[in-house]
Amino acid sequence: MATAAPPKNGTIPILAGQQEAYLLKQLHDFASGARNFEVMSWMATTLSPAELASTATYFAKKSWPARPAAAAAGSPPAMVAVCEVCHQQNFVGGLPAPRLAGQSYEYLVEAMRRFAEGERSNNGDMTKIMAAISPADRQAMARYISGL
Repeated sequence: MATAAPPKNGTIPILAGQQEAYLLKQLHDFASGARNFEVMSWMATTLSPAELASTATYFAKKSWPARPAAAAAGSPPAMVAVCEVCHQQNFVGGLPAPRLAGQSYEYLVEAMRRFAEGERSNNGDMTKIMAAISPADRQAMARYISGL
């Protein structure tokens, strides 16, 4: 299977190689309105439940994109340990949470901000956790995780 190229826009998440259950939940959330992003919401509402499932399967079976060697992630920020509970050691993902390691800094910091400010509310735990973390700490966490 060919390795997918990472998205060119840093605020677009890498979907290839994410867990199928996570992808399907996000697609259902876009379709139901529990999560809102214009392009994704439109796309998800045009697909049948079977098409949503096959879309999640398709992306889950793709390889996580190779990327040039990143700079060392350095020491983990103090607040990052709370995220490893769900996102697993080294942020490789697993039930119930997606892989974060290797996502772009821009995407991670924006996703954290959206959770913290309640713009993204399809995971109540994430909304509470991110709201309790300062913007500076979220930026440090995003910088660290994107370098893994």
